[in-house]
Amino acid sequence: MYEAELADVYDAIYAGRGKDYEAEAATVAELVRARLPGASSLLDVACGTGSHLRHFAGLFGHVEGLELSADMLAVARTRMPGVPAHEGDMRDFALGRTFDAVTCMFSSIAYMRDERELAAAVGTMAAHLVPGGVLVIEPWWFPESFLPGYVAGDVVTVDGRTLARVSRTVREGGASVMEVHYVVADAASPARHFTVTHVNTLFTREQYETAFTGAGLKVDYIEGGPSGRGLFAGTLG
Repeated sequence: MYEAELADVYDAIYAGRGKDYEAEAATVAELVRARLPGASSLLDVACGTGSHLRHFAGLFGHVEGLELSADMLAVARTRMPGVPAHEGDMRDFALGRTFDAVTCMFSSIAYMRDERELAAAVGTMAAHLVPGGVLVIEPWWFPESFLPGYVAGDVVTVDGRTLARVSRTVREGGASVMEVHYVVADAASPARHFTVTHVNTLFTREQYETAFTGAGLKVDYIEGGPSGRGLFAGTLG
């Protein structure tokens, strides 16, 4: 699948599944302001197509996004023309300013391949915080909570298209490997089949916490979270 097509299908699938980005953004804003009541600026790292970012924009006076995929970033820029959206890698970006809050949602952090990359990403995000600023990261599954061989499937209809998504996730060493199959069909064109593979590191809770403390953050782990995987919230200084 081309990245541009994937961005479009990705958005449509999660819209059809009813993922509540607005409620998730509100929950994160509450976590931030419980630690920094006057927080008014936010950077969303790995912002994707801007599904969380557009709701953060209604909750903070100034927001910006950062995304590695140029195609997903193009969607975010179209969706939010007034919001600065930067192309960059969470491990080594430098925006030349700091924020009251930095977020990294939807387990994007698990694309880091090892503890060194995890520490680099958390450290780079922490470097973009004001003193007392808050970093919120949604992790992937911990090794003990991951279910090998897990299969999931959804069929949704959005804007005249029917989309099916079926995934199977297995464990390979210290990572999960998810193979996702998409079938997309509408009245105007034949059905199309795409396959995408996601490799996500199964970091332990302790590894996440070590990355936070190594970056000078006091960290809390909040059970549950948007997808049942919890949230890490760290305060700088």
